[in-house]
Amino acid sequence: MASIYKQIDIQAPAKQVWEAVRDWEVVHERLVPGFVVDVKLEPKARIVTFANGVVAREIILAVDDAAHRLAYSAVGGRAAHHNASVQVFQTAPGSCQIVWITDVLPDALTPAINTMVEEASAIMKRTLERAVPGGSNAQGR
Repeated sequence: MASIYKQIDIQAPAKQVWEAVRDWEVVHERLVPGFVVDVKLEPKARIVTFANGVVAREIILAVDDAAHRLAYSAVGGRAAHHNASVQVFQTAPGSCQIVWITDVLPDALTPAINTMVEEASAIMKRTLERAVPGGSNAQGR
């Protein structure tokens, strides 16, 4: 099984970043706008439509406020196994790090999923840092 491990340094408070991550119903608005273009909700699941046309049903496994960790699994697609977690760690006052780990089978899917993780990570960083009051894009800057 392949594991994709991504660390994303964010210039925003961990609490604010966690609030956006844990708001799993609106990932397309608060975390990766433009990368995820639509979300339809089911009980403890979401149907996510990506900009590249891929549609995935993601089961929300856990939302752990104490650990700032969200775990989910994509089911019913090309992957025989897909499990991921996103966890937020404070690194300094006003900054944090997201650790996003994705386990996937078959290994042949790893390059495509890694490409998606890389693209989503860049969008996530920009989106979260812009949301900081006084940040680079606050009030039209």
